[in-house]
Amino acid sequence: MTDILFLAEILVAVLLVIGAVFTLVGSYGLVKLDQPMKRLHAPTKASTLGVGSLLLASIVHAFAFGEGSLHELLVMAFLFVTAPISGNFIAKVHLHLQRGGKELPPPPSEERWATYSEH
Repeated sequence: MTDILFLAEILVAVLLVIGAVFTLVGSYGLVKLDQPMKRLHAPTKASTLGVGSLLLASIVHAFAFGEGSLHELLVMAFLFVTAPISGNFIAKVHLHLQRGGKELPPPPSEERWATYSEH
C-alpha cells in the first residue's frame, strides 16, 4: 500500500512541476509578446495546459490520499472548453477589424505600455 502512495506522491509532484512550467511560460509570453495575435496564444495554450496539469495533480492527490471530489474535474472541463473558445472569439474580432479596413486603436504613447523590455 505504501508503494502505491509513494507512486501517487511522485505523480503529483511531476504534475505540479509540469503545471508550474506551463503556467510560467504562458505568463511570460503574455508579458513579453508585443502584438495582440501573438499575445493571444500564450494564455490560451500554455496556461490552459498549466492549470489543467495543476488540477490533475489535485485530482490525483484527492483520490489517493483522501476523499475524491469531482469539483476539480468540472473546473478542468470548463477551462478546456472556455479558454480556446474565448481565444477564438478574440482572434475573430481582430481579423474582422483588419479585413473591414478598420484600424486597431493605437497603443498609448508610452513605448513600454504592455510589454516588458529591458532597456
